[in-house]
Amino acid sequence: METAIFNPVQQHLLKMFAFDGSEERLSEVKNVLSDYFRKKADACLEGLWNSGKLNQSKLDELRHQDLHTMLKK
Repeated sequence: METAIFNPVQQHLLKMFAFDGSEERLSEVKNVLSDYFRKKADACLEGLWNSGKLNQSKLDELRHQDLHTMLKK
């Protein structure tokens, strides 16, 4: 049997949920994490847009590509 090694984030979450592991708390944490990563993605995309690395023309090109296939390569 393999032993799971948790990173510091996982360890912190396990300690936090030891006190309140309810479904309501899980939902709250999911929402907080989703909002956090959405804001990070928005900031990154805004930076790409402002720098000119991303523009409407490039978005139109992506619309017609199979990104799943591209990412598997």
